[in-house]
Amino acid sequence: MREGYDGGMTDISDQSANTGESSADHFPQSGRLAAVDYGTVRIGIAICDPDRILASPYEVYPASGPSKDAAYFKTLVKEERVSGFVVGLPIHCDGGESQKSRECRTFARWLFEQTGVPVRLFDERFSTSAAKQRLSGGGLTRGRKKQRLDAVAALVLLESFLESSRYHGAIPGQSIHDQTDGGDSLSDDDN
Repeated sequence: MREGYDGGMTDISDQSANTGESSADHFPQSGRLAAVDYGTVRIGIAICDPDRILASPYEVYPASGPSKDAAYFKTLVKEERVSGFVVGLPIHCDGGESQKSRECRTFARWLFEQTGVPVRLFDERFSTSAAKQRLSGGGLTRGRKKQRLDAVAALVLLESFLESSRYHGAIPGQSIHDQTDGGDSLSDDDN
């Protein structure tokens, strides 16, 4: 876990249990969403239009530490009129979660705390491989593909989230208050 993303946070899961639905649990039905493919070095971002029809890769932000990252996301919310964030949650094929999953959950709670914008966690399984596949035929150099990969992975995540929303007629994913619902992964050595 990166230093600072968990520092000074209150236990918001307890708050939601005492007060019912919190502002973090209320996810907007309309408005622009930003998907975040979280990484400790690079953070891929994609954004959709206010009607949630079209999504586009936005950029790859070089992670710079909690204070600079907070300023970046606050500016992103203001300039792009972001009404909600979708943070990719890496889940193993067996449904289990890993240390990286826990880092993403911590980052998602931190993102809400910093911006005040609702955040949903959404299964990002296979988003990187789908992004690599999309970039393979683009005629880009290897270096350029690497630069774009995280933003395209965020795009795949956002498109999946939007499609799931339309298909189910509800907001998919998990609240930032939800506890890990997958079992331990076969690859985790916690046992």
